[in-house]
Amino acid sequence: MTKQARETLKNLFSSAVRADVLALLLNNPEEKFYVREIATLLRKNPSGVKRELDHLEKMGILISKKVANLKYFQAEKSSPLFSELKSLIAKSLGTPGALKALLKNSGAKIAFIYGPSAESDEAATVDLFIAGPASLASEAIKEIEEKFGKKIRMTFMDEGEFKNKKESGDAELEKLLSGGKIMLMGKL
Repeated sequence: MTKQARETLKNLFSSAVRADVLALLLNNPEEKFYVREIATLLRKNPSGVKRELDHLEKMGILISKKVANLKYFQAEKSSPLFSELKSLIAKSLGTPGALKALLKNSGAKIAFIYGPSAESDEAATVDLFIAGPASLASEAIKEIEEKFGKKIRMTFMDEGEFKNKKESGDAELEKLLSGGKIMLMGKL
């Protein structure tokens, strides 16, 4: 998430934690998350996350269901605010933010945007590199493509293969890593 987008959402929602929680849950409306899982994904304090989840549930934006000892939260798709908030968050995060939110639950260890799309928002194609056992729902990718009017071209590489190629100085990978990029997950 860009600094400007984070500030906009923070001002709009009065809490950066709330903005991050909304971005995660609204961009993954079919998924159910428990408090510690959300806190871990967002790298936030669980008590602050819990407070925001309870607040958003009272507002009718989220719903919860208790299963055994865990209380799971998910977006309330029937809320009149659902589509508007989802659209607002997507616009403020841009393509990188939407992809980052999608990747959080994918199992990807490293992900970044490279090529012309890393240099300019005007590029028609977004080149996305993913290292790790990632699986992205094609319908979610199509939704991002339609929303932002961009084609997303993905390159997948096993995490072990990525490490081996990086350590051995693979020329193709070195060229890719030396160019401009927008990091979405992990560290190089």
